[in-house]
Amino acid sequence: MSAPSAIDHRSSAGYSLPLAYWLAQASDLAYKDEATIESVIRDWGFDQVRHHRTRFTPPFPLEDTQAYTAASDHMIITAFRGTEPAQIRDWLSDATTPPWPGPARTGYVHYGFAEALQSIFPSLKDALAELRTNNQSVWFTGHSLGGALAMLAGARMYLEEPRLQADGVYTYGQPRTCDRVLADAYNKGFQNRMYRFVNNDDIVPQLPPEPVFTHVDALRYIDSAGKLHESRGLLGGLTDRATGLAADTFASATAGTRDHSIKRYIAAIGKNLT
Repeated sequence: MSAPSAIDHRSSAGYSLPLAYWLAQASDLAYKDEATIESVIRDWGFDQVRHHRTRFTPPFPLEDTQAYTAASDHMIITAFRGTEPAQIRDWLSDATTPPWPGPARTGYVHYGFAEALQSIFPSLKDALAELRTNNQSVWFTGHSLGGALAMLAGARMYLEEPRLQADGVYTYGQPRTCDRVLADAYNKGFQNRMYRFVNNDDIVPQLPPEPVFTHVDALRYIDSAGKLHESRGLLGGLTDRATGLAADTFASATAGTRDHSIKRYIAAIGKNLT
């Protein structure tokens, strides 16, 4: 199977590597300006686009939150923009950050994720309610911070707005977003619908620190050779991490930043399609 030349708008729930490839592309597109997003997304066959953006003021650790929602007759994608690795690493390494009540008072999430998502959540709900006129499939996606927001948006819709819940969530380089209580509820509600991609030594999925925060399940791990796995065994993971670090002369911090790039995720997933 080779990398698909166009996104399949009739994709159904369940794991699809071609869909993972295109949602990674959609996550990358979320970093672009609005004019570029609209031009590219229409080339992909989506005829309606809504933008979601909020600016913050200090001391909030982010400048803004951005996402877009694109709709066709058969598919809706909401892609959340990420942030620079150094910025999110510093933010998520802060052990003094208090957890925030999760959706429908289920567990806890990192307060920054909760606040960032809340700033655009009304706009997102309105867009989905407006655009979902043909029972289209709905997909949430994002890279880095955008992955955390995609996962949390999926949880909020599932627990608070089930009529607008996503058919699937694909994330790339997503940090730990919530505690075990919310993760367990999410794993139950999104079984065979959530897929979390991690590229080798990517540092962001290792943050914020355990045990307060944890990951949801459905890992898709890319090893140092670019091969995709559905799990990451402890021994294999340690061996692979050592291999990845040895390939980088600047040691773990640089390797972790290098492997966080959304371009590397796209290239690796595309490689696994060939």
